Amino acid sequence: MIRRYMEKVKNVMQWGKILLPLSSIRFYPPQFILRNPVSEGVTAAINNGHEVAVIVFNLKDMNEITEQLGPYQYGQLHKQIKKSFRKTIEQQISKQDIITLHDYYYEGLTLIIKVDYLHHSLSEINMIMGNIIYNAEKSLHQLYPSLQPEFESGYMFVEKKNYSIIHSVESARLQAIAMAEKRVKSEWTEMVYSIKQIISKKDIKILAQPIIDVATKEVWALEMLTRGPFGTVLESPLSLFSVARQTGMLYELEMLVLEKVLRQIKETRCWKNIFVNCTPLTLGNIRFTRDIKKLMQQYASISPQQITIEITENDSIDGLKNFIYNIKMLRLMGYKIAMDDTGSGYSSLSIISDIMPDIIKIDRSVISNIDKNTVKESMLQGLMLIAREAGSLVVAEGIENEDEASVLRRNNVDLAQGFFYARPSAFIKI
Repeated sequence: MIRRYMEKVKNVMQWGKILLPLSSIRFYPPQFILRNPVSEGVTAAINNGHEVAVIVFNLKDMNEITEQLGPYQYGQLHKQIKKSFRKTIEQQISKQDIITLHDYYYEGLTLIIKVDYLHHSLSEINMIMGNIIYNAEKSLHQLYPSLQPEFESGYMFVEKKNYSIIHSVESARLQAIAMAEKRVKSEWTEMVYSIKQIISKKDIKILAQPIIDVATKEVWALEMLTRGPFGTVLESPLSLFSVARQTGMLYELEMLVLEKVLRQIKETRCWKNIFVNCTPLTLGNIRFTRDIKKLMQQYASISPQQITIEITENDSIDGLKNFIYNIKMLRLMGYKIAMDDTGSGYSSLSIISDIMPDIIKIDRSVISNIDKNTVKESMLQGLMLIAREAGSLVVAEGIENEDEASVLRRNNVDLAQGFFYARPSAFIKI
């Protein structure tokens, strides 16, 4: 009886160890034990249309460090770890996006955040993780010069279809740990196997979302969107591409998407402009232009001029030696280049001058509620001036209602995309 009671107490404490300060998260009074703030926070985020990412940070060689410092000093080190992570998290992540930060009895730290897949990117999550780790390792080394602390990290998204939110969160946490530790006999192996199976069996689905000419209200182009195997944790594009990225299979997955798109263009005899998403990592791959040439040879009836390569994610192109070269080669072949998420950060603006895209897609964060915010309308006008200077067409993303659409018409925006016009659906001839 006592043992069962202590196990319950331990479980409650495990979920109740919220480490972020009151200024960063909502305060839950002592009776929150009965309500479970993690479950409530995750449920609220999902109900509001967000994805939820579970990110783990583990200290490598924890046993050796414990032996080196002794239990007491390691306890002090762990407090400093929490402090360092908390400080960096507050700098890197908006308060409204933080659900909680947990300490699983020295088993590492688990950060749970909400993610808007329409204007958050996987590279943004990777960048945040990298910055948090860098700052934590730096501050800890200053406090303990004899140590060279290293952290490993991984992340996974909460499966929405599970019968229990708590079970879904714990499952995502275990998968994130597997991603961080890359354990041989664990979920890591299963994830690697799953993504390899998806690629080898070409088990993905392509959906199409129209891009509308604002003046004529006609379909001007189709953006191709990817889904994983139906009913699995990898059905969500966020989960699918995050696993592919963490397992080193992102290039293979994105080339599969391109192949699937070309096949469906041929089968449906579609003649509209087609947008295909590619990350800078894939576009910067030395094999990319060679592989796309070989692929297009199999679909000789499709002209490269029909295809727009849309650069997604806010990855830095620094260090991607072949990125600019590949962009130039793609243009010489006849492909058009689009820049996604413009206006969501400095990186997307600075890259415009480097690649001079044919099409600039203005991020949903600028467009959302633009009819109620004159500053956002001014931002739209400023981005349109940049686009005109670069000789680019403008696509406004994430249009959800007539009021937002009316602002686009008033400002003579070229193209628009969003649920107001059409939701993603099966790829059919238009």
